[in-house]
Amino acid sequence: MNRNQVDELLCEAIETERGGIKVYEIALSCAQNRDLRQEWEKYLAETRNHERILKDICTEFGVNAERDTSGRKIVRSLAETLIKGMQAALNSGVRSQAEIVAAEAVATAEMKDHLNWELIGQVASKMDGNDAAILKKAYDEVEDQEDRHFYHAKGWARELWAASLGVPAVLPPPEEKLHVKSGLGAAAAQSTRKLM
Repeated sequence: MNRNQVDELLCEAIETERGGIKVYEIALSCAQNRDLRQEWEKYLAETRNHERILKDICTEFGVNAERDTSGRKIVRSLAETLIKGMQAALNSGVRSQAEIVAAEAVATAEMKDHLNWELIGQVASKMDGNDAAILKKAYDEVEDQEDRHFYHAKGWARELWAASLGVPAVLPPPEEKLHVKSGLGAAAAQSTRKLM
């Protein structure tokens, strides 16, 4: 196990969660759909908790949770770019477009977040002892939430776009209606959208 890279992953994961908090805060100001707003409010609260969990892991591992690395700067820059895009969409005055931009921003942010937690799970499975137990406990608490965040965000972005194009849309998206928590579930949900 490359412990330096594990530490880097933890630092990037914290930065991803922090960026996600900011993305959700701006996204909520773009949301028009009541169901979407409620989902994002819930995910914002969960994301704040995920940041706390990661900071606790860093404390347990003796990692400086505030250490600024080149990878962390890149993650921060991505969140800043997503936020600027949402702010520009809001400033355009076209609320429906701002909602779509926000859904895409959330989906993009959640893709990195989802990847981080997949990797944390893989690290946990390869470590031994107390460190493995700490990571496994965190992974078990967070992974299903991260799966929902990612797959549901992708579904919302797709369906909001479909509605804007005049294509039949399913709102809330099938991923949410079917409580999707996996890639296989997301594929199944997407294939059922024609029936909805």
